[in-house]
Amino acid sequence: MNYRTRKMIMPRDLNGAHHLFGGRALAWIDEECAVFAACQLKSSNLVTKFISSIDFKAPGCVGDIVEIGCRLVKFGRTSITVACTIRNKTTKEEIVAVQSIVFVLLDEHGRPKEHGITEETVDIIEETVDG
Repeated sequence: MNYRTRKMIMPRDLNGAHHLFGGRALAWIDEECAVFAACQLKSSNLVTKFISSIDFKAPGCVGDIVEIGCRLVKFGRTSITVACTIRNKTTKEEIVAVQSIVFVLLDEHGRPKEHGITEETVDIIEETVDG
């Protein structure tokens, strides 16, 4: 799992029990996986087709820094399947896990389009240091 994005849980992210709202977590997961899928397919013209069961494992609280990680599960003919986890950055405890999110690549008419990709692209993040 590659953890690329970090977020701080804010009061606006909470549910009535004062923990991370499931809808907010799912929005973060869908966005993170869509970006991962777009980088793999070299196109952002894709849609979320399916999200498997969602396992809420632990609460997230105000002030917690969380990391969102993705990994490739498989490529289909017109699709890509990704897994995703949100975890507490400090404790590494998983907060939410989704085993399967399927995205479909679309053509200019909104129909599924074959992508021809069979191997994962290593996404290297370049860092610059001011010196």
